[in-house]
Amino acid sequence: MTRVLHVLDHSLPLHSGYTFRTRAILKSQQAMGIEVRGITGLRHMADGPDAEEADGILFHRTRGTASGPAGLREWREIGLLADAIVKLCEEWRPDVIHAHSPALCGAAALRASRKLGIPLVYEIRAFWEDAAVGNGTGSEGSLKYRLTRRLEDHVVAGANAVVTICQGLKDDLVARGVDPERITISPNGVDLALFGEPVAPDPALRQELGLGTGPVIGFIGSFYDYEGLDDLIEAMPLLVAEQPDARLLLVGGGPREKELKAKAEASPAASAIRFVGRVPHHEVERYYALCDVMAYPRKASRLTDLVTPLKPLEAMAQDKLVAASSVGGHRELVEDGRTGVLFAPDSPQDCAKALARLLSCRESWPAIRANGHEHVRNHHDWAKNVVRYLRVYQTLVAIPMIEKTIAA
Repeated sequence: MTRVLHVLDHSLPLHSGYTFRTRAILKSQQAMGIEVRGITGLRHMADGPDAEEADGILFHRTRGTASGPAGLREWREIGLLADAIVKLCEEWRPDVIHAHSPALCGAAALRASRKLGIPLVYEIRAFWEDAAVGNGTGSEGSLKYRLTRRLEDHVVAGANAVVTICQGLKDDLVARGVDPERITISPNGVDLALFGEPVAPDPALRQELGLGTGPVIGFIGSFYDYEGLDDLIEAMPLLVAEQPDARLLLVGGGPREKELKAKAEASPAASAIRFVGRVPHHEVERYYALCDVMAYPRKASRLTDLVTPLKPLEAMAQDKLVAASSVGGHRELVEDGRTGVLFAPDSPQDCAKALARLLSCRESWPAIRANGHEHVRNHHDWAKNVVRYLRVYQTLVAIPMIEKTIAA
């Protein structure tokens, strides 16, 4: 049986967009007959044993402490993870090492790959220097930004194959001089087997939240600045002027939570805005069920133009209407007027207009919902997307089982 070791920043049982994509990839590969394991670096901060099973997947942990000034600390972190990868590979002997961004994971995997002679696939989910700018922990063009980018380029150059989650990331690598033939796109996806039938709205929960009987605009996720939730809050007075019964439901939390709550309290539409806070992952569907439209008003930035988010796909899989800003990452997922609606980023006015138009055209909702669900089924179902990885692995090692799978 073919074996693939996935090198990760963090993993289940922690919950994040990163761990959910990882779970989907590894479970899909297991279903295709590949034996998989994961290994995490020092940034998996949860307590647990050295080898931990979560959702039927075995994850190994890297132990130790990386200290020292910035730069040297990360170098030591890479070394500890590389040593842990080598030790595990000598025991388990995978056919392929598949590292996932950030570049710290990729650099450690590259070091182990070269030492052991095992081919390396490096997958980029985002450029982490841009993610740091987006979440407020870094600044574009800083020394840290440039060093992170340089490390990424080093890993990409050394990997046997490269995977990105979207066209925007691939185009950026090609502009840096990477051969496009070396890059495979494996888009964000949804495990449709997990979603099943959307749950029915809970009238008691709706009443508890004071949502009334009108349409509900929802956002479920992390409250980062680049998500543009301040623009969504600012759009609410304009929307309520057109749709007086409309309500905004914000589920989640994050760095911008305090500022967003203050902005909502000062808004003329304060009575139409509800903050729920973070909810357990197993209860998220209850809040999706209350929403008519899921809104994703991301601000225009290098991060949002290059990277496709997962949430709009999950919303489509839940048969929800999607309204999103027309940044590059959203344009790869949403076809305006067919699978959702797009509006200008950084514009509360255009956001309000798009939402008002959508809410006033209820006759179009069934078709948009059906188109969105079909789009996910045809282009973003992990049961189908996993074949892209199999083809990459097949270029690196002889896997007869994969040939049969692809031919089927």
